[in-house]
Amino acid sequence: MREDVFVIEMIKNALDSIANEMFWLTIRTAKSPILYETFDFSTGVTTPEGDTVGISIGVPLWVGVMKYVATSMIGEARKNGELLPGDIIISNDPYLTGTHLNDIGLASPIFYRDEMIAIATAKGHIYDVGGMNPGSWSPISNEIYQEGLFIPPIKYYIQGKPNNDVIRMMVSNSRVPDYLRGDLEALSASLRLADRRIKGLAEKYGVEVFKAAMGSAIEDGVKRAKASLKELPKGEFYAEDHLDEGYVSEEPLKLMATVKITDEEFIVDLSKAPKALPAPINNPYPSTLAAVGEVFLAITNPHIPFNQGLFYPLKVIAPQGSIFNVQKPYPVSVYWETMTYAADLVWKALAPYLPERLSAGHFLSVCSEIIAGVDPRNKEYFVLCEPNPGGWGAGFDKDGESALVSFADGETYSNPVEVLEIRYPILVERYELNIEDGVGHGRFRGGFGIVKDYKLLADEATFTADINRSKFPPWGVQGGLEGTTNYMVIIRAGKEMMRVSRIANFKLNKGDVVSIRSGGGGGWGETFQRDPELVLNDVKDGLITHKQAYDIYKVAIEPKTFEIDWEATERMRAKARSGVT
Repeated sequence: MREDVFVIEMIKNALDSIANEMFWLTIRTAKSPILYETFDFSTGVTTPEGDTVGISIGVPLWVGVMKYVATSMIGEARKNGELLPGDIIISNDPYLTGTHLNDIGLASPIFYRDEMIAIATAKGHIYDVGGMNPGSWSPISNEIYQEGLFIPPIKYYIQGKPNNDVIRMMVSNSRVPDYLRGDLEALSASLRLADRRIKGLAEKYGVEVFKAAMGSAIEDGVKRAKASLKELPKGEFYAEDHLDEGYVSEEPLKLMATVKITDEEFIVDLSKAPKALPAPINNPYPSTLAAVGEVFLAITNPHIPFNQGLFYPLKVIAPQGSIFNVQKPYPVSVYWETMTYAADLVWKALAPYLPERLSAGHFLSVCSEIIAGVDPRNKEYFVLCEPNPGGWGAGFDKDGESALVSFADGETYSNPVEVLEIRYPILVERYELNIEDGVGHGRFRGGFGIVKDYKLLADEATFTADINRSKFPPWGVQGGLEGTTNYMVIIRAGKEMMRVSRIANFKLNKGDVVSIRSGGGGGWGETFQRDPELVLNDVKDGLITHKQAYDIYKVAIEPKTFEIDWEATERMRAKARSGVT
């Protein structure tokens, strides 16, 4: 029995290792930068019931949706026939598996001696799956059918052999078919790797011990979740915020959440959510659960490998037909902008009570853009789509992080300049911190966003973007100031043509510049509480001016010597503390 305990622990660790091996195999074989550079995908292993027991790094959102990838796809496939070894089920049905049509999910049952003992899963962003807009997401769609090819759960591989009819249908609907096929084959290869590794574990240690190890992993998660829940503050916590626009009108869309924490449950109530809109901002329930779950993990068990047991106390109330639980045929292609608010509302409600785990508000939006057209170098169609980094909120004891991707992207990365210029007909003219727009100031200040300028080298291209927090900036905590907003600028002939947060298929000409400007994070604490030495360092680093140091932080710095006038500083701060302006 003692040996079995050690073996079970070894198998539990092996499950995480398998998921990560799947991930790096995909990196080495993927066709698109959005997979091998950005890491906009994830891989995992679940029980036959769909409970996650191993998952890779990548998009944290997939932690919550991988269960739906497994259960929905395998369940639907079983309705249409028997599942056999070597089968791979494919689907991008967002209402079943979460997210949007670009994110194609794959699931493969793993058999050992005629018994299904696990499911291998993968989900990744595919550049283009057809639809009205290059890149397959658009701020102007009003039904799902405009957003691309809708793939119900069907067999992509049948007993190890490709289902060529399905593959032909899919590549025929993509503007960049080689990228679609190449990336799906990379993800499929990761499932076959998992099949070999898991069969090896069952063969080496015995199938009953293997199944016991998966059950033990889930039990460990439940125990940890229960123990962590007892350490959280109890009661009801409320937050509200606004999407910049309701899409069908220019009025902001109010969003509200109540968080109830007991010794047994962590309940997030989104029942006052607006009804779904004929606009792409709607979010499927699996994505809402995953987003809220991300914050739950951040405040309970942020540093251990995930398994489904860690979600045991979590309950999310989101009425069917609402913006957080959309139903077909409402569109979802820009779902992430609403999904991030589901998490941010919980974050905002709890940040003052859990300062050691949660920061002030961050720039929130994925700040993604699509630039698409024909590359003059090879006459092939290209689609550039990526997340962009921005400023994170300050903590109770530290400044916010600068140029970090949104929480929704987690472990993903920005494309390197070298890759962008090699793979696309663009020149990256500028990539730097967004000092001009600044941050939310406070005892600790928010992090800075970025400015990234893309100059088009092709004769023409289309530009699409849809971002939020362009009107409602990141929130501060305990007197910290609000951060700054996100937007993009189109520059033609060296002059600013327009500032946009939402635009579809705008025609760019050769030489035009798209300038991405992400916002700065919110501050924490009163500005006059900031250590003057930290203010001085920011001035020396060019992050703020002498005037900002004086006006905002009440710190007098000699312009020539860069020395603090301590006497003048203390006089100003004494007035600030007493409320005298």
